Amino acid sequence: MALRRLYALSVALVWGCVASSSSSSYHTTVAPPQDLQITDPGLLGSLDIEWKPPANVQTFNECTVKYKFEYRNTGDRDWKVIFTRKLKFRVGFDLSRTAEVKVQTLLEGRCTDDMEVQSDWIYATFQVPLQGKLESEVQNFHCIYHDWEYLKCTWQPGLLAPRGVHYGLYYWYEGLGHAAQCDDYIQDHGINIGCMLQNLSQAEYKDLSICVNGSAAATLLRPLYVTLRLHNLAKPSPPKQLAVSMSASEELHVAWSPPGGETPPQCLEYEVQLAEDQGEAKAAWASVSTQMETALTISRANQSRISCVRVRGRTNIFCADQGFWSEWTQECFSVSRKEDKQLFILIPVILSLSSSLIIFMLIGQCKKRSPAGKPLHASVGC
Repeated sequence: MALRRLYALSVALVWGCVASSSSSSYHTTVAPPQDLQITDPGLLGSLDIEWKPPANVQTFNECTVKYKFEYRNTGDRDWKVIFTRKLKFRVGFDLSRTAEVKVQTLLEGRCTDDMEVQSDWIYATFQVPLQGKLESEVQNFHCIYHDWEYLKCTWQPGLLAPRGVHYGLYYWYEGLGHAAQCDDYIQDHGINIGCMLQNLSQAEYKDLSICVNGSAAATLLRPLYVTLRLHNLAKPSPPKQLAVSMSASEELHVAWSPPGGETPPQCLEYEVQLAEDQGEAKAAWASVSTQMETALTISRANQSRISCVRVRGRTNIFCADQGFWSEWTQECFSVSRKEDKQLFILIPVILSLSSSLIIFMLIGQCKKRSPAGKPLHASVGC
């Protein structure tokens, strides 16, 4: 009986210690960051977000303190997420909509038995004062990064924009000391409707903040704010030096060279299209894709005649999330089947034999019509 009581007491003590330890780690809490602030440094949508550590952070010497920072514009479905130990970030927003940010503290280490402890969130928003009506903002804003060399952006005046409106495009990316203005505008009847930006290689794979602002006498116009990624707007030139040939074994060989410009060759994928002759029906296109390769071999045995071969390219998934296809190559090569080639070879042979036969027949006719014993003199028409 005494041994049973001693065993029960030991188990109770051990369980109490474990429960106490578990309860202690489970109830470890950490406060959220303090003084979350959003400031606008005047960089066309790149806002500075900063906060201070939680008040009790010094008590967690045996733990790592990190922060989970999330941000988006009002109306966006998903938050963009950053895990960091920093206390300040500069991120891009669309200033035509409210900027939303939230931050929480993450605690992990010996003080939490290596379990991650999360604080509550703290929130902040930012909205620039918007002037003018929404219908006064420029329409159909569109940009293409041609050959990774220059950015061409175009737009149309807003529905409520008066005559004589003047538009200006301003841009900024990390590395520029301040926002810069476009110095090469595209105009239509004296109104700026586009801009060409050169020398943007330093802005590749970074946020490019753009603002198109308008001014007119006695009218307030709403500015347009956008954030672009150049590599997702790239459009290469068409591939060059397209060559097409058919082997004796009925294999179609297609080869080309990468386009010119600054487009990285390793960043291109290609689409090859073959137009198959369907007789009187309209030619049907068949497509074949390649990744970076600039040559293709296709077996064409016992298939219809290929009336055209063309190639185009775009930025592949290894260098961009999306991109624009180039134009198709201008050349249109006609490739025939083996039977067609044999027919093309036989036609001149047949014509040559026919001509010889006709000549011999004419000579025979001339001999028959000549008097006996008289020499035959050649003359036109016998």
